Amino acid sequence: MAIKFEHTEVVGWEHAIRGMRNPMNSWNRSDSLFTCPDRDQELYWSVGETDLRSEVIKTTIGPNDHDLMMRLANGGPVHAKYRRMIAVYMDITAPLYWWKEFDTYKIGTVANSCSTMHKIAAKEFTLEDFSYEHLTFRVKNILEDLIDELNHYRNLYLNGGDDYWTDSDDEDYEPKDKRIWWQMIQLLPSSYNQKRTIMLNYEVLNNIYHSRKDHKLDEWREFCEWIEGLPYSELITGEEK
Repeated sequence: MAIKFEHTEVVGWEHAIRGMRNPMNSWNRSDSLFTCPDRDQELYWSVGETDLRSEVIKTTIGPNDHDLMMRLANGGPVHAKYRRMIAVYMDITAPLYWWKEFDTYKIGTVANSCSTMHKIAAKEFTLEDFSYEHLTFRVKNILEDLIDELNHYRNLYLNGGDDYWTDSDDEDYEPKDKRIWWQMIQLLPSSYNQKRTIMLNYEVLNNIYHSRKDHKLDEWREFCEWIEGLPYSELITGEEK
């Protein structure tokens, strides 16, 4: 697995369009529809293999509003301020080496991640916890050996005992000994997959899309393909569907 997207939701269309028309007092030209369906009914956009819920309110952008949104988007971030009001929530599972690059986007993003520091020993390590799709047979075997090492120290951290794999003098460790915790933390490779719940907006996605769509990392290209599947993604990509 390179990168995984789940529970995507897009909100804020009505507010963004209303605010977009404030500068020219042109609210009477707005022709978008925001209808509230039966509360028992779920409305979904289809984004790849992920169902994407677009608010409890169904949004249909009218031709007048869409034309203005595209013209402002083509004018750049200074004119397309409405994009900052279209918020996107989702869960992303990706390797640590990708998150390290994603963390350069600090403005307009919020993230809550699964804690590696606190929960590293919560479950046994398996190959599926890592991104390994490009590894050769030999290097994959090295990763599997590393996973065995991690599980050895996980067991020692949880249960205590003698670290018989080392050349040091025999020593019995108590459970939760921080010296053993360090063995897992500093040994963990950057291909380890971490899950985060993210909030960002269409303006941030515009910046990401045009900066990363041709990146050498598969995860960035897959992320940009996911962006292309968002509702009214032409406001980000500039390319009409």
